[in-house]
Amino acid sequence: MISLTADIVEKFYTFLWPLTRISAALMTAPLFATEAGNARLRIMLALALSFMIYPLVEWPRLNPLSPDGLLALLEQIVIGIVMGLSLQVIVAALVIAGQAISSTMGLSMANLMDPTLGSVPVLSQFMLIMGSLVFLDFGGHLMLISSVLDSFRLLPVGDPAVGIEAAGKLVAWSSMMFLGGVLIALPVMASLLLVNIGVGIMTRAAPSLNIFSVGLPAMLVAGYILLMVCIG
Repeated sequence: MISLTADIVEKFYTFLWPLTRISAALMTAPLFATEAGNARLRIMLALALSFMIYPLVEWPRLNPLSPDGLLALLEQIVIGIVMGLSLQVIVAALVIAGQAISSTMGLSMANLMDPTLGSVPVLSQFMLIMGSLVFLDFGGHLMLISSVLDSFRLLPVGDPAVGIEAAGKLVAWSSMMFLGGVLIALPVMASLLLVNIGVGIMTRAAPSLNIFSVGLPAMLVAGYILLMVCIG
């Protein structure tokens, strides 16, 4: 009886390794981390994936309650968070692109309340929805789950300083969200700049022309057309 109890406790301790990393990844990854994603669903998915990966990997016989075990658990949390947040950088790039295009089109005051990001421009919300649909269409959710499972082979539990190295790579990768946002918005912003210059030339040629009654609708129509062309 004592041997059976000890074996169950040991199995539970080793089960914590995949559960901790997978739970941290699902709690921070796009789609899974939104308010629309039910917390119970994320927990059940983390448990199911942990049960799937548990018999496929040889886990270290390390007590999670020991100092070394607690440090290893913290590393699993950091690795999972880094994997989730690395995809959130792409989401942030879409938000930045939407904000840049909205301000150029004159829609910076038109905001929607997003449950995850708070108050964001309408175009940012639109680009987030389109990005989520593309993410699902290309099987991004399946690739995310596959990458989490493969991480136990590439970043085994108990490998020292893995969490610190992963956190450093996340900081370097996070700088790409600004560059990505600018690159996404640049074609539309450059085209709208030409439209704005054209409206300015038109008002100089015809001073009696009301710039607000002509310029703003022209920017809106041109912006939506250019956005659809870039998406298509």
